[in-house]
Amino acid sequence: MSEEQFFLYDEKESSDTRFVSFMGEAHRYDLALVKTSRYYGKTLVLDLQGNRFAIMGQDDVEEPGNIEHAFNLNEIEAEELREFLRQAI
Repeated sequence: MSEEQFFLYDEKESSDTRFVSFMGEAHRYDLALVKTSRYYGKTLVLDLQGNRFAIMGQDDVEEPGNIEHAFNLNEIEAEELREFLRQAI
C-alpha cells in the first residue's frame, strides 16, 4: 500500500460558470468561463475544443501576445477572442 497523500489544499467552492459558443470570422470558439472567489477576481477561461485554459483578468486580456500564447491562436483569431473577453470578464 502507498504512503498517505499530502495535500497542499483540498477545498470545495461555489462557482458561476458560463458556457459560450460563437463563430468569429476566422475561428469557432467553445468556451467555459468560471468565476469564483479564488484567483484574485480573475476568471478561469477554458477552451473546450482546444483543451487549453488560462486564468485571466482585464490586464491579461490586454497583455500583448498573451491570448495568442495561452490559446495557441494566430493574431486574427486572438483579436476575436480578445474582443469577446473584454466584455465577458
